[in-house]
Amino acid sequence: MPANSKHLSSPEQRFAKLSAGLLGGYLLSATLHYVLGIWLGNPAYVVVTSIYSLYLVWMLLFIVPYLFTNGWKAWAYYLGIMLALLLLSTL
Repeated sequence: MPANSKHLSSPEQRFAKLSAGLLGGYLLSATLHYVLGIWLGNPAYVVVTSIYSLYLVWMLLFIVPYLFTNGWKAWAYYLGIMLALLLLSTL
């Protein structure tokens, strides 16, 4: 028995959620680790730990857009957080 169509999202929303999780989540986790490397005194420690922690954060951020009803809002939040982190890294 197929799923009820009123509970399924449109193809545009599926693309937005998938791309926000896949690409946006990776970019956000990489930006977070970049900023941590700048804030902490020794970026070598961040590089060593980011081998594992980057993928753990990425997988967490991959799931988050599916909690939104609108995938474009997830993109907006991810881009806003990335810009805020990059602006804070210049201070």
